[in-house]
Amino acid sequence: MKEFRYKHFRSYIMRVLLFLSTIMTLGTFAQEQPPLMFDNEQAITFKTQDSQQVAAFSGFITVPENRNQADSRDIRIHYVRFPATTKTPGSPIIYLSGGPGGSGIKTAEYANFRFPLFMALREFGDVIALDQRGTGKSDALPTCHSSISTHSAKQQTDVEVAHLYQRAALECVTFWQQQGIDIKGYTTEQSAKDLNDLRRHLKADKLTLWGISYGTHLALAATKTMPNNLDKLVLASVEGLDQTVKLPAQTDAYFARVQKAINTQPESKGLYPDVAGLIRRVHKRLETAPITLHISDDKGKKTDFLFQRWHMQRLASGMIADPHRGLKRLLALYQALDMEVIEPLQHIANRGYFSEAQINFRLMPLAMDIASGITQQRLEQVNHQSGSALLGPYLNFPMPQLQGVIDRLDLGDEFRAPPVSDVPTLVLSGSLDGRTYPQSQREAVKHFSRVTQVIIENAGHNLFMRSPEVTQTIRRFLAGESVNEQKIRVPLPDLLIKR
Repeated sequence: MKEFRYKHFRSYIMRVLLFLSTIMTLGTFAQEQPPLMFDNEQAITFKTQDSQQVAAFSGFITVPENRNQADSRDIRIHYVRFPATTKTPGSPIIYLSGGPGGSGIKTAEYANFRFPLFMALREFGDVIALDQRGTGKSDALPTCHSSISTHSAKQQTDVEVAHLYQRAALECVTFWQQQGIDIKGYTTEQSAKDLNDLRRHLKADKLTLWGISYGTHLALAATKTMPNNLDKLVLASVEGLDQTVKLPAQTDAYFARVQKAINTQPESKGLYPDVAGLIRRVHKRLETAPITLHISDDKGKKTDFLFQRWHMQRLASGMIADPHRGLKRLLALYQALDMEVIEPLQHIANRGYFSEAQINFRLMPLAMDIASGITQQRLEQVNHQSGSALLGPYLNFPMPQLQGVIDRLDLGDEFRAPPVSDVPTLVLSGSLDGRTYPQSQREAVKHFSRVTQVIIENAGHNLFMRSPEVTQTIRRFLAGESVNEQKIRVPLPDLLIKR
């Protein structure tokens, strides 16, 4: 009898324990929240170019192509959202790519570029790689291949080159209009309003904007369109609202900084004792004696190409952004041409750099730059300085050459007026940035009351991954910790190409 009672009691205890265990398990499940998903999102496995994988969400919002037109068609703005890794996420962090025309989603795919930073910032909130309107997955716009060509058997003046691009731009306007596209929808102002729509879509009171180059231009515009809905700004290589066209004199000052850097390397100093003089000699020679190169088109047809001074200025403009990348090759190219050695230039031609004869345009970069435009005062400065500047008017080509060419696209001087903001702002500037310059970056946020600028010595335009200290500085800033104005020093690369 006692044995029966014991077995019965033991069975009863086991059932109670099982019941309590079930209750506890259910309670645990109840506490675990399913992954938060917003409208138009789907769960994906995001893969980088080197096959790293992370769980994410792919989504989109639908917005008017042109909010200034009541009957505007709708377009989709796509993004990838990397969910926060913290239990108490802050405001969503929106990555704004440069260009204009860069894809935020593609940027995240570059494993050795910025993907680690996307992952690191998730400790503060959802991190969103945004494809702005007209870029990446948000680009359903056809490229325009005009009938206008810059290839010529005779030399062309700067005015003649500008006229060719103006004709091509007008031809492309007609092409896009025939496709039913509203060109006036592709402005920084419309993109800034997209950000506010994205904020509502994410059910967030505020956004943190993290941008580089043109992405900072867009972020500054957002301080005007949604001033009360911004949490923090992380801005690298800042482009102000009236800085779409950089001042040629500031580019000359950049080359002076390059010379100082060269002078710290004895071998480099021996080869490049006067970079500015070297550049001017080569340009002068090309002006009087352009070089005939042999190039092949996509079909293998070989033609002669007359390489002129303005081609060299454009080529240089595309190679000076970073000392760790194109600068040393550019210096070597100038040195070779100064010695009348054309093989390095022919090698560039063999890679197809000059093969495209037609003038082609993507709509978004063209329209965004023309719409942001330039004030008359700054245009006069640019025109005055271009005559004697090392790169002339070509750093931001085809601006200002296309200023005003598309009727009623320009956003006006009110848009270009410096923004005023009390949003906490971190500005990261490379001392050897050949596209945007530390002084002009500070000027772009001169009316910000809570701004800290950090200079990364020896870094260029693409500075994010140059030092772990850059990531740590961003993390401290987003954590609300004090970030004093400081300098982060990275090694200066060898500016000689070893043969």
